[in-house]
Amino acid sequence: MKEVDFENALKKISETGKEKSAKELLQRVERETGEIPLIYEKMAKKPEVLISHLLYKCAVTETSTLEPKTVELICLAVGAALNCPHCTEYHMRAAKAKGATKDEILEAVLLAGSLAQASVLADAYRVIETDEEGCKGSCELNGFTLRD
Repeated sequence: MKEVDFENALKKISETGKEKSAKELLQRVERETGEIPLIYEKMAKKPEVLISHLLYKCAVTETSTLEPKTVELICLAVGAALNCPHCTEYHMRAAKAKGATKDEILEAVLLAGSLAQASVLADAYRVIETDEEGCKGSCELNGFTLRD
């Protein structure tokens, strides 16, 4: 697992100032991805928000034991499951840039759709079936069972 030098990053931010640091971070994002997502542009209006978000994102992604392509496929799937077209599109391009194939991207989206559908159905059934016995098996971490 990689280590991130947060002490030096925080020191640099402190010395540079939040506005200039936010601007530099946006420039870095644009260099690395070819664009600045709208959400980052909006966050930059409150530099503390942008800086803390990107530091958190950096902590998660740069210390990950997952391959960068896998991380982007997960991000793509989550964006799709949350029905965020901007996230889905951005992370699809990022996954492609990290070597994901069209088939891998499709599989990630299909898995996300399957889980999102199951989540909607599970919640709906619990509301509809409030008078029935509580969840067994499928709500536990040890796997799923079919109700008789």
